Amino acid sequence: MFDFKVIAESKTTRARAGIIQTAHGKVETPIFMPVGTQGTVKSLTPEELWSAGAQIILGNTYHLYLRPGCDVIDRFDGLHEFMNWSGPILTDSGGFQIFSLAGLAKISEEGVTFQSHIDGTRHLLTPEKAVEIQTCLGSDISMCLDECIQYPAEHHLARKALETTSQWAKRCKAAWQETANGHRALFGIVQGGVFKDLRAASAESLIPLDFNGFAIGGLSVGEPVEIMLEIADFTLPKLPREKPKYIMGVGTPENLIELVALGADMFDCVLPTRNARNGQVFNRQGTLNISNAKFRHDTNPLEPGCLCYTCRNYSRAYLRHLYMAKELLAYRLNTLHNVHFFLNLMQQVREAIVADEFDLFKTEFYKRRENENPV
Repeated sequence: MFDFKVIAESKTTRARAGIIQTAHGKVETPIFMPVGTQGTVKSLTPEELWSAGAQIILGNTYHLYLRPGCDVIDRFDGLHEFMNWSGPILTDSGGFQIFSLAGLAKISEEGVTFQSHIDGTRHLLTPEKAVEIQTCLGSDISMCLDECIQYPAEHHLARKALETTSQWAKRCKAAWQETANGHRALFGIVQGGVFKDLRAASAESLIPLDFNGFAIGGLSVGEPVEIMLEIADFTLPKLPREKPKYIMGVGTPENLIELVALGADMFDCVLPTRNARNGQVFNRQGTLNISNAKFRHDTNPLEPGCLCYTCRNYSRAYLRHLYMAKELLAYRLNTLHNVHFFLNLMQQVREAIVADEFDLFKTEFYKRRENENPV
């Protein structure tokens, strides 16, 4: 049901291209996964995601467990049928959401006791329960339950969270082998904050469990970009070459380029959809704030030459009008463009790696951005 092969590698960096085979089709890496936290990538239909080039999307165990719940999804053939998405789905375990709702959660050796942000009811999420929910969802790739810590955090607190994550990983693997009967995939998550000794210890504890892939969690939680890249640079080579490597919750186009060069294969982030709703759109030169008055009479598309639906049909002036008028269509059209931009960027990166031209691509990428005019 699950397989990963490296098909090309850069001769001057650790960048690589690969193919992940899942029960719902293949995924070409490096890959960006649009975030569909509650069974939808905000404002977009599955058909629009396909047209934008999406190969795999991400859902969230915490949110889907609370609403609509497994009692609803059990009436369908998992999340795929429920949301009418036939491609692969990766589901986060909910660890990051519990981290972000720290005031409503209490962590123990058993698991996480948390209060629903929806109705205030109390729940216990154990490693076994996280696997059970993701099995109900029919995830092609499930994630282990982990404890994510804030930045900055003291070394002893990071170590404690790491130890909890390692123990939960063992329990997740055992539950996955029993509940999911070994079908599909389970990824372990490396934690350890910004401490290299803890990142090394975390990787060492997870590798013997022989997960289908490995993720690096606990980055992009407030630390400077330089530190994020330093920890990724240190950790990625410690993970098995033959397994996909996933950086969770990252990031900007620049982040993606740098992390691909360091050997990462998979990414997810809410940036394309969240920023679209705030009027910020991406293009090759950088970013545009569509509310800027200088776009009031601009007849150009968001990005000349872009083949997304938005750029093929609408001008910056019209998109600014929609956004300023708070029309719902503004959010959809901006999101369509941003998601297409991120997916197209990753496609270009893959092609550059296969052609052994990644260095040239990276140089040209930054050269275009140097010419950006602040907007």
